[in-house]
Amino acid sequence: MDKIIVKDMMFYGYHGLYPEENKLGQRFTVSVELMTALKKAGETDDMNDSIHYGQVYQLVQKIVEGEAKNLVEAVAEDIAHQLFDQFDKLEACTVKVDKPGPPIPGYYDKVAIEITRERQDYA
Repeated sequence: MDKIIVKDMMFYGYHGLYPEENKLGQRFTVSVELMTALKKAGETDDMNDSIHYGQVYQLVQKIVEGEAKNLVEAVAEDIAHQLFDQFDKLEACTVKVDKPGPPIPGYYDKVAIEITRERQDYA
């Protein structure tokens, strides 16, 4: 399967379980892999035969910078669901949400979740 990869998009959001996360916010990094057939787009050189990654960025930005959620899992699920709603050519996607420096004890760079969904998951 062909892929469009939009990697390490950065946004500022207010997602988390703790009140300080909802009040102060923090940076989130999101990457998506969009599985779709790209042969026709490669042959026609026509954007209508592909998925516009500028529109993908705007969709992800609206979600991450929008309504606060308790879990990054919910953020990723919302992104996947809306990607399928907006892009008919999308067959499957992987969404990774990184949360650098969450307010939990320990030494680490970040926590992250990654989900993979297929169009049939939302049928």
